[in-house]
Amino acid sequence: MHVSDYQVVIERLSDEDGGGYLATVPALPGCMADGETRQEALERVEGAMLTWAFMAERMGRTIPAPAKLSA
Repeated sequence: MHVSDYQVVIERLSDEDGGGYLATVPALPGCMADGETRQEALERVEGAMLTWAFMAERMGRTIPAPAKLSA
């Protein structure tokens, strides 16, 4: 599982939410990570994806396939 296989949405967090950026993976409910920069959030979300997949397997859940992106 690689971050490049899945759509990742990166949003700027408000100062009230601590600032920085939040990266989420819509295909993997609840899979997210934050960072001070967009790059840091993206790097951290890959680790979150691996943890998400590991826990899904342990619970006997199916890991959604990446959505096909149109060119």
